[in-house]
Amino acid sequence: MGKNRLEALFDGVLAIVITIMVLEMRSPAGHSLEALWPLAPVIFSYVMSFIYLGIYWNNHHYMLYVCDKVTGSMLWANLHLLFWLSLIPFTTAWMGESRFSAQPVALYGFVLLMASVAYWILEYRIIVSQGEQSKLKYAVGKDWKGRLSMLCYLLGILLSFVSQWLALAIYIAVAMLWLIPDQRIERSLKHDTNG
Repeated sequence: MGKNRLEALFDGVLAIVITIMVLEMRSPAGHSLEALWPLAPVIFSYVMSFIYLGIYWNNHHYMLYVCDKVTGSMLWANLHLLFWLSLIPFTTAWMGESRFSAQPVALYGFVLLMASVAYWILEYRIIVSQGEQSKLKYAVGKDWKGRLSMLCYLLGILLSFVSQWLALAIYIAVAMLWLIPDQRIERSLKHDTNG
């Protein structure tokens, strides 16, 4: 089975998720820049979630680029990932509207954690389907970034009940970790063509 439909579904769902997030934002009550200030938590939540969705879209694109075929277990793993990503608009809105209260920040971290787990499952299913010489397996290696991210999300969830700002700082740090250009897939492709 080809991967085009899988990519198209992922792209389409992410476009809808981003659209829902932006439609959840309400315009300010006044007509000056000061009227935006009460919306700062909502805008910040939106920006952070948009970055996370962009990271998932980018990494999903690269992951499927090195994938040769699609299996049934990969389709289910992809739907599992989309399920968790589809909850981001809800948790984003709740976190922003609550002005970063503990429980919404913890739930946001839980959704990030579960999306990370779902991404790892999809990655694993692709590696299994591609066999021992998997380009993705070579590219991700021990996947220290993925494991560290999951650990940080768990820490952020727990810290959200102590300090929501520390939890948010952890979520931002994980996003920054993934924003740093990751050359693993390119190295894998280079290795494949040279080796």
